[in-house]
Amino acid sequence: MACSGVIGFAVPPLKTRGNSINRESFCCCSSSTAVEEEGACKKFTYSRASPSVRWPHMKFDATQYGSNRKVLRPEEVKDENEVDGELVSVNAEVDEQEGEMFDKRLSRNKVKKMNKLALKRAKDWRNRVQFLTEKILGLKADEFVADVLDAKMVQMTPTDFCFVVKRVGESSWQRALEVFEWLNLRHWHAPNARMLATVLAVLGKANQEALAVEIFTRAEPTVGNTVQVYNAMMGVYARNGQFSKVQELLLLMGKRGCQPDLVSFNTLINARLKSGPMTPNLGIQLLSEVRRSGIRPDVITYNTLISGCSRDMNLEEALKIFSEMQDQNCQPDLWTYNAMISVYGRCGLSNEADHLFKELGSMGFYPDAVTYNSLLYAFAREGNVTRVKDICQEMVEMGFTQDEMTYNTIVCMYGKQGKHELAFQVYEEMKSSGRNPDAVTYTVLIDSLGKANKMIDAAKLMSEMLDVGIRPTLRTYSALICGYAKSGQRTEAEQIFNSMRRSGIRPDNLAYCVMLDLHLRAKKVEEAIVLYEEMIADGLFPDLALYEGLLQLLGEAENEENVQKVIGDLKMYHGLSNENIPSILAKCGCHDFAAKALKLNVIQSSNVIREDLISIVASYSEAGRHSEAVELLSFMQEHTSGPHHFVSEALVVLHCKARQIDAALDEYIGNTEFHNPNCSSVVYKSLIITCHESERFAEACQVFSDMKFVGLEPSADIYKIMAVVYCKMNLPETAHHLVDQAEVKGSPIYDTSVCAELVEAYGKVKELEKAERFVGMLRNRYGVLNRNIWNSLIEAYAANGCYEKARAVFTTMMRDGPSPTLDSINGLLKALIRTGRLDELYVVVQDVQDMGFKISKSSILLMLEAFADSGNVVEVKKIYQGMKTAGYLPTMHIYRVLLSLMSRAKQVKDVEALVVEMKQGGFNPDLFIYNLLLKLYTQIEDYTKAVQVFQSLQESGLKPNEDTYKTLILMYCRDCRPDEAASLLQEMRHLGMKPCLETYKSLTAAYCKKLMVEEAEDLLDCLKSEGHQLNRSFYHLMLKMYRRSGDHSKAEGLLLAMKESGIEPNASTMYLLMTSHSSSGHPAEAEKVLDNLKSTGTSIGTLEYSSVIDAYFKNGDLESGIQKLSEMKKEGVDPDYRIWTCFIRAASICNSLSESTCLLSAIRDAGFDIPQRLLKENSTSMLLEIDIILKELELVSNYAAFNLVNALEDMLWAYERRATAALIFQLAMKRGIYHRNVFRVVERDWGADFRKLSAGAALIALTLWLDHMQDASLQGIPESPKSVVLITGAAEYNKVSLESTIKAFLWEMGSPFLPCKTRTGVLVAKAHSLRSWLKDSPFCLDLELKDSSTLPDTNSMQLINGCYIRRGLAPAFEDIHEQLGQVSPRKFARLALLSVEKREIAIRADIEGRKRKLAKMSEVGTRRNKKTGRFYQPKLRKRGDLLRRN
Repeated sequence: MACSGVIGFAVPPLKTRGNSINRESFCCCSSSTAVEEEGACKKFTYSRASPSVRWPHMKFDATQYGSNRKVLRPEEVKDENEVDGELVSVNAEVDEQEGEMFDKRLSRNKVKKMNKLALKRAKDWRNRVQFLTEKILGLKADEFVADVLDAKMVQMTPTDFCFVVKRVGESSWQRALEVFEWLNLRHWHAPNARMLATVLAVLGKANQEALAVEIFTRAEPTVGNTVQVYNAMMGVYARNGQFSKVQELLLLMGKRGCQPDLVSFNTLINARLKSGPMTPNLGIQLLSEVRRSGIRPDVITYNTLISGCSRDMNLEEALKIFSEMQDQNCQPDLWTYNAMISVYGRCGLSNEADHLFKELGSMGFYPDAVTYNSLLYAFAREGNVTRVKDICQEMVEMGFTQDEMTYNTIVCMYGKQGKHELAFQVYEEMKSSGRNPDAVTYTVLIDSLGKANKMIDAAKLMSEMLDVGIRPTLRTYSALICGYAKSGQRTEAEQIFNSMRRSGIRPDNLAYCVMLDLHLRAKKVEEAIVLYEEMIADGLFPDLALYEGLLQLLGEAENEENVQKVIGDLKMYHGLSNENIPSILAKCGCHDFAAKALKLNVIQSSNVIREDLISIVASYSEAGRHSEAVELLSFMQEHTSGPHHFVSEALVVLHCKARQIDAALDEYIGNTEFHNPNCSSVVYKSLIITCHESERFAEACQVFSDMKFVGLEPSADIYKIMAVVYCKMNLPETAHHLVDQAEVKGSPIYDTSVCAELVEAYGKVKELEKAERFVGMLRNRYGVLNRNIWNSLIEAYAANGCYEKARAVFTTMMRDGPSPTLDSINGLLKALIRTGRLDELYVVVQDVQDMGFKISKSSILLMLEAFADSGNVVEVKKIYQGMKTAGYLPTMHIYRVLLSLMSRAKQVKDVEALVVEMKQGGFNPDLFIYNLLLKLYTQIEDYTKAVQVFQSLQESGLKPNEDTYKTLILMYCRDCRPDEAASLLQEMRHLGMKPCLETYKSLTAAYCKKLMVEEAEDLLDCLKSEGHQLNRSFYHLMLKMYRRSGDHSKAEGLLLAMKESGIEPNASTMYLLMTSHSSSGHPAEAEKVLDNLKSTGTSIGTLEYSSVIDAYFKNGDLESGIQKLSEMKKEGVDPDYRIWTCFIRAASICNSLSESTCLLSAIRDAGFDIPQRLLKENSTSMLLEIDIILKELELVSNYAAFNLVNALEDMLWAYERRATAALIFQLAMKRGIYHRNVFRVVERDWGADFRKLSAGAALIALTLWLDHMQDASLQGIPESPKSVVLITGAAEYNKVSLESTIKAFLWEMGSPFLPCKTRTGVLVAKAHSLRSWLKDSPFCLDLELKDSSTLPDTNSMQLINGCYIRRGLAPAFEDIHEQLGQVSPRKFARLALLSVEKREIAIRADIEGRKRKLAKMSEVGTRRNKKTGRFYQPKLRKRGDLLRRN
């Protein structure tokens, strides 16, 4: 029989009828699946049949293609061959020219009769069919077809009625069926084979399989050998992929003696392709079966097979069929190439699809709209928006308009990318262009909205779809159900599911699985069981994951009856045996049922699968039921014979599942039975997985080596895990070898994650060439790579600072696909950041934005962190403000980055504003932020706020850490409060924290600064006893303390202790010792230290000589100092800035001009005449020389120029060359020697900071500052703050107290500045008082600094008790301070200006007044105390009595 070969086609497995999906994917519906399956179940109708319509850019004659046969698409096989098989003969008899229009004016009662032959030859048959079709379709819902047909308005032939049924069926299958039934009831034109084929085709298109089967079954015995009827019924079954039914019909045809034709086999092939995925070589087998039946496959056969390959994305099979087609000399047509382009596109090979598209012209074909749509789908599938737009533009330029398929493809692309706004823009554009959205359009939009959790919009779109009269398909309902399921709206999903079934659409496997999963998640046992039974009744079956969920729910409900029923279904429908059931139950959490099943298998002497036992034990372990696991293992030992090493294996797995990796490794290492080939691979797999998760990579490698040693072949999963392990151990070559080895063993693991890890590992070890070769190999093998692999290569380049190569990869992704992602963009930014090219970050951001990408919050954070690390406060602020403007809310991490930067930059106001903003945003400062604030306030010496921050830290419940204590100790040390610092140090040690050496050093420095000698020595001894290795800086601090305290013997002893500790004194140490002697006025001792250095062969420089010379000067021995300079020059040591500074400083405090001149002459003879010339010559002409000298000194040392300028300022002020001193001061500020914030009147701060300035420099700065403030007061610009702060500091500079000097100067002028009550070294004045004093005080009438015309014979300044004061004011200063102590500035100015006699009288009167006031206060206080005592005495007595009673 001709059809005997076809009967043997393999039916796909039962489980492939429904889409088997993972449980995790139930709540989503792929839009691509929606598009593909929609196209599979709905015939594609294409109206461009005319060549002039299909190729509008070419010119055709009206009859050019009139004689050519029409080439049918594979999808048209059923319709054209089933229904219109006889139309060719009919149309041959009918003239092709249009007949006269039907005369509608004929009376209904007077119909012109024609005989059958005349009626058949009449030319107006089209008009009659059209007339009757319009009448039938124009009927209302309560009207019947019989009303039209009984009227006999026109005379019809049987063929005409076939056309009427077909035309009516295109709009309403119910009316078409009514026409067919009316013909049967009236017995008019008894339905022939053609009419039967026509109505079957109509019902098949309407998915009314049951009615079609009923009609065919009733009419089949009388059909005879009419092949068209069987083909039509086969087409009905083929639509739903019922291959077995088609096979049965083919057998029935053979029994009836009806010979199948090519249409029959094409329909059979179509049914097989729709029934399930293609098996290897299926296409070639189907073609061989057709040839064995004596029929030669035509182009439609091949096109059908290639289209099936396209649906299954089976490129290999498609290439085989295409090659077979060419070998059999079957000329491919345009539809063939369209199908091949579609195959390439669906398989992700857009470049190959594009190449084939470009070759169409050379093969004599011109692309049509189908071609463009297939190519468009290829690039849209990859998300290549740019190429999609180019294809659309080319399509329009070639004269094609974008049809429904074009718009649907673009909508689907944007939907997959989550760009819903763009998808809806295309949707609106589609409607405005005159294209009506179809079910596919709405399905894709609903699916994308569902994935974005916008179910309200999805429901509105569904309503709109119904309003426009488009019937939702199975995919539409499934998309909406999945969306509701994803958003957790079980009730709405159930309503849509019920609505779908009421509409006559039978749920598929996906819909059932999603609903079943919803019921399982909601713990609805009864609803889940009912739905499961309905699913089984419809011939659909859940996958194993859903079965496990169902069993888990039933197990929790202890519903043993249904558990047993489900187990029976598993055995029946999934082929599971009794041995498999225990492991399934254990995995579902049905531990007790699993244990019972396993014990039953053991009792029945069934084979116990070792892996199942291990699986059950592991499940018990994961549930925390270790005792039951041990009991089960004991049962197995008692009831099984032979060795029980599998119990040990189960114990290892038990420990692994419980994450007890140490116990598992101990069991594994201590049992020798594991080191033989009979050991289960599950044991090794469990150990390797657990070691990998615990980051015990070395142990994982050892277990893997043992596994290979005993001869067990690792699975693909183990190969993957070990490849990742070697990558994380930075051994990419070993991982690469393992990947190649797995491929040789038949377990290829070119998985995306493994390949990405391998590329990233090559990048970490800087083996970029190997990473490039590996990626090149992957491209040659697979064509288009996964995004993660490309991103890993970009990360590798970024880690090595190769921005250009990373950008090249990004460009390749844009050109060839897949399109870059957020990780790709971040990789480019990291590459620039790695190389410090921060300025180019904005360029890259602008480029990717121009490409259509949106900059994410992670990209902004990368840029913010990069600029923060570089300390660029301005750019960080810009990025932060831009981030907030874009709608990205800051996180705690961002606040930490910002606060760290602002704290480093000492932007106090910005830091405080950020903290307030953070609290308003709902973030509470953590310990890291509190420590930042503590460090900031400690650095700026705002200790009050630092204490407040610490109190807030304690109130928040946070516990201070080592950084907190370290900062607090440093704060107390800097604030000269070493006792509090010491108590904190003890508390820190009591809490188990170990202070670092820097903390001890800070405390030592504080003790030394306060001259707390005993405490400093005790701390040093304690550190030595505890074994701390003290560095040289500790001893230097102690030396400085001994120098200040004048205890030089201890300094000598400390030098010996330093040597005993193994620390050799260096030049700095010896210098400190020399300065210690010199400061105490013992130049001879300093000379001895210098001689000792010379004797040891130490290189002696100006530092050591300057110490000795300074000692002589401080002792008043100027001649010895000058002699030491001469000695130094004889020994070949050239004087430098240290010697100059030493001599100039000594000259500034000499009592007479002659002494100062002598010193300056000495350094003039040594080669430095600038100081002497400054006293005698015009200073303006010398500024250039001084500028050159200062520039040279800046290169020598940080403080060389600073010390020299300070000394010059003291000297020039002392000898009244104050204009010259002002010029040098301004030059020093210009060169940055003095900081620019010495005074800040222009900045509306009006504050000043004179710290580190010498006395003369400070007096110059003070005069200039007062002059600036006076100008601002008179002009009113800039406005002053409420109070003006002058910072002098509490330190001394060369035994001169800057605070005392400034106070004496201001007190003499009667200024309103007063000492700050909270901080030492700070003077504060109210702004209004200061402005009044500057305007009205006679001392402020002339603040201009001038040079004296002649140098004074004596020094104008005098050093008294650390105060550098005007010589004429010195006696008054001593009298006032000795007799009255600290007085107000106004009283000091008043007393200082009096003569000696009057001042003595005023001072004596002030003292007497104070005594009288104290006596009066004492008398008042005594009386008040007596009165208070009498008043409260009874009460106190009563309270005491009460206490005694109690």
